[in-house]
Amino acid sequence: MQSFRTEIENPVVEKDIIELANKIELFNNGKIDEEKFRSLRLARGVYGQRQAGVQMIRIKLPYGKVMSNQLRRISEVSDEYSRGRLHITTRQDIQIHHVDLNRTPELWAELERDDVTLREACGNVVRNVTASETAGIDINEPFDVSPYADALYKFFLRNPICQEMGRKFKVSFSSTDEDTGLSYLHDLGFIAKIENGERGFKVMAAGGLGSQPRHAETLYEFLPSDKIIPVMEGVLRVFDRYGERKSRAKARMKFLLKDIGLEAFRDLIEQEQNAIELKTVAIDAEAYVPSTPVSVETPYVEIKDQEAFNLWKSTNLIPQKQDGFVAIGIKVLLGDFYTDKARLLADLVDKYAAGEIRLTLRQNIVIPFVKKELVPFFYQELEKLGFVEAGYNKAVDITACPGTDTCNLGIASSTGITVELEKVIKTEYPQYLKNEDLIIKISGCMNACGQHNMANIGFQGMTVRTPEKLVAPALQVLLGGGNLGNGNGAFADKVVKVPSKRAPEALRRVLDDFEANANGLQFVDYYKEKGEKYFYNFLSDLQDVTNLTQDDFIDWGEDEKYVKEIGIGECAGVVIDLIATLFLESDEKIDNAKEAFENRVYSGAIYYAYQSMVNSAKASLLAENKKTNTHANIISQFDELFVETGGIDLGSSFADIIYQIKEFAPKEEFASSYIKAAEQFLKAVRDYRESQVEVKI
Repeated sequence: MQSFRTEIENPVVEKDIIELANKIELFNNGKIDEEKFRSLRLARGVYGQRQAGVQMIRIKLPYGKVMSNQLRRISEVSDEYSRGRLHITTRQDIQIHHVDLNRTPELWAELERDDVTLREACGNVVRNVTASETAGIDINEPFDVSPYADALYKFFLRNPICQEMGRKFKVSFSSTDEDTGLSYLHDLGFIAKIENGERGFKVMAAGGLGSQPRHAETLYEFLPSDKIIPVMEGVLRVFDRYGERKSRAKARMKFLLKDIGLEAFRDLIEQEQNAIELKTVAIDAEAYVPSTPVSVETPYVEIKDQEAFNLWKSTNLIPQKQDGFVAIGIKVLLGDFYTDKARLLADLVDKYAAGEIRLTLRQNIVIPFVKKELVPFFYQELEKLGFVEAGYNKAVDITACPGTDTCNLGIASSTGITVELEKVIKTEYPQYLKNEDLIIKISGCMNACGQHNMANIGFQGMTVRTPEKLVAPALQVLLGGGNLGNGNGAFADKVVKVPSKRAPEALRRVLDDFEANANGLQFVDYYKEKGEKYFYNFLSDLQDVTNLTQDDFIDWGEDEKYVKEIGIGECAGVVIDLIATLFLESDEKIDNAKEAFENRVYSGAIYYAYQSMVNSAKASLLAENKKTNTHANIISQFDELFVETGGIDLGSSFADIIYQIKEFAPKEEFASSYIKAAEQFLKAVRDYRESQVEVKI
């Protein structure tokens, strides 16, 4: 472990990694609670997987931009610590699997050599900020959203206000009204706009997928760009204080907004602005340095299969607003590729493009800044890597999560069925190689990491039970979802549940009817016109489980009989806090507050003090077996149980003390007094706790 201590130049990063190493050692020695350790490692990108004893590592790549040196570094790390496979996620991250927990600090240190982080890739934090993969090159964009996504990511990374929220928080940026960043299914979604010559964004709030998808609401039709960071800080503060914490199923921000309503939500955001240090944060877009294409002579190329080349050009080239350039879309099956190809790809873009690739929301790769005259050469070189399959972002390009391959929550295979369905489309419906209006997505469970419930045609992993109580893998068929643009979307309806081996037949029937009866309509409109019952009627016979064959009990991509195995999910699940651990954490928060104060980061110091007081109050309530589901409820319950009864004398109500955070600007004097208040509060509740323990003894 010692090596990374002297080789990391950034002391903040070094501290992070050493902390992880120390906590791993404490965990291995049985000196830290398993559930508390889980929350810490998740926020450092270390995630349990289906196979025992190994971890999945999620590598955070803001807005999907990866430079060639970073891709090489990720490849080296994957070879050394994993198995050489890289998996692109639907949030523009890269995941590697089968990593030894004890080696994760040194793995992280290696990544940081090229400014690649694991910090806040998982856990109850602001996750990777995603964006349109064509940001900066889109022919229709009013401006490049990359500088704004970058500034927002950097501002909230390690920010104390969003380190211990009740649930994860997802943010996206869309370059145009096409909304390719899918703003309507994010906690906050920003769509680029210009109003009266000023740059800004339409802001969508509180969307989400999962088992209960919810369409985001319009928070602002237009928000100037210098307001996006203060507004997001206000949103995070409100979510942190009022969001559910006990019931994981109701802890996303979409449930909070549903409960209190949009206007009340806006009012709470406005109230928080008093406590926010920076009322505006101007983002200097000109200071953001985009990648620069190289100048190089065009090598001689002889295309052997002109027909295949022409098909590829028709489906995989993306127009670019910079004259003389195009972008190339690479269709990556299941989002999986290997480090040998990754290194060669890094060399290719270094020498002949702009030294950059983009990871996409559909688990693909985009190479921007390819000179038009170099397109034949790129085709030749990409063909050597197996990267010239036609159909980028078309119907044949199916999105899928890892499912039962590695995920604890996977119920049925999503990867195996994806391969089979793509085979069906290629061989039986070749016209869909060029169809970009039809989108198919697959998830291995209801959590929707494959985004199945926003697709035109979606499949969700499930099981069916025969009359003899035998269990077989199944897929729920969902129809009618889609992105309608400018923050609008439709979620798919659940139509039928079929044994997994019948999913190809279900797809055939839907596509055949679409071909015969859509009359030129796009799939969303065709489905809306026909209605759910129409599709149920011609698919319902596939649900029959009285006539299953032996093959129906073997999932796609597997050789053995299906066994349903569901572990405990780690998508920022509820943490079971022990009272003593909470008091220790309160001490740590006060130490953090003092450190931030000494560094003159008064807003951070205040928030750490706030977290210490909430932790201390929560510990006291748990000692009395009281439920604690939101910060606001913790505060009110503490007053009712301890202050109003005279059990603890604070000189005023706890609410009056702690809610000063909403009333005062984050200045030095207030930060100092607020930290002292946190220290006094911790002492008071500790003294009370000790007195009660002595009485019971």
